[in-house]
Amino acid sequence: MASDTPTFGVYVHIPFCAKRCDYCAFATWTDRMHLVDAYLDACTADVDRAVGNGMPEATSVFFGGGTPSLVPADALMRVLEHIPLARGAEVTVECNPDTVDLALLRAYRGGGVNRLSFGVQSMVPHVLASLGRTHDPANVTSSVEAARDAGFESFNLDLIYGAAGEALSDWTTTLALALALDPPHVSAYGLTVEPGTPLADEPERHPDDDDQADKYLVADRLLADAGLASYEISNWAKPGFECRHNLLYWSQGEYLGIGCAAHSHRDGVRWWNVRTPERYVDAITANRSPIAASERLDEAERRIEALQLALRTRDGVPTGALPEELEDLVERKGDRVVLTVRGRLLANEVALRLS
Repeated sequence: MASDTPTFGVYVHIPFCAKRCDYCAFATWTDRMHLVDAYLDACTADVDRAVGNGMPEATSVFFGGGTPSLVPADALMRVLEHIPLARGAEVTVECNPDTVDLALLRAYRGGGVNRLSFGVQSMVPHVLASLGRTHDPANVTSSVEAARDAGFESFNLDLIYGAAGEALSDWTTTLALALALDPPHVSAYGLTVEPGTPLADEPERHPDDDDQADKYLVADRLLADAGLASYEISNWAKPGFECRHNLLYWSQGEYLGIGCAAHSHRDGVRWWNVRTPERYVDAITANRSPIAASERLDEAERRIEALQLALRTRDGVPTGALPEELEDLVERKGDRVVLTVRGRLLANEVALRLS
């Protein structure tokens, strides 16, 4: 997955949602739709400022959130128009299946978007209800059909396992129905409990580690059988459909975050913007910096972080970075050591042994 070609990513955060999911701790709001126009204008102005300061061409752009597909497509595409793109750049928009139709996706495709990521989470209604999700599973099928009709070859289905009340058979159903759509990329994440969320306040709904491990193993087997290879602990893709923007993150690449709460990394410095859309709009409008804080890792910290990130991927880490007595948790591939399937389940514990 390594490349000698310089890469640079742009992440644009769209913080608007119709409903907040019970597990979500992201910087998103359900009562700020009146700010959409001013917010996207501020994003465009922020991009223009970065370009004026010598921002490189982007090899990947990712519109995330929040629910980017909730805002007008023409306004979103105006932001994209201002981002200088390298030839063949990957441009992704996250979509909620409830807010997608053929006209919207055609507008994206015409505006330069070439990859979509659908927030599916589950294809079983009672599991979606347990997660606090609102979409109808049938909308997933219609969204994928619309994506293909609009000319999209590359798209992701985002899944979550481990919700309260989700039987192993429910998870298998979700995987089977998702794979029936022949996706080129699937992300599958174990449900996590984030402080301050409704899920955190209800311990009886918290996921069980053993249950999640069983579901991960089922996912890895079924996805592999369908021709999607694991290239990062939570991500599977057909050859050539790996998400280049996420690969940039996992390789400590450089990227610029546009929008409230967006993170950036350049020249060894990481920084993040003010959290609320109002403060972001106010800062950009007043020609002030929207940066809230920053940090610089020293060389040793960057080295360990690079190993921790690489360990999650199928490229693994150099053989000398891990002790040899980790039994069935890792396997040697040439001069690299990669996690086995069991090792992926215990990746955090393995990462503690990096040196």
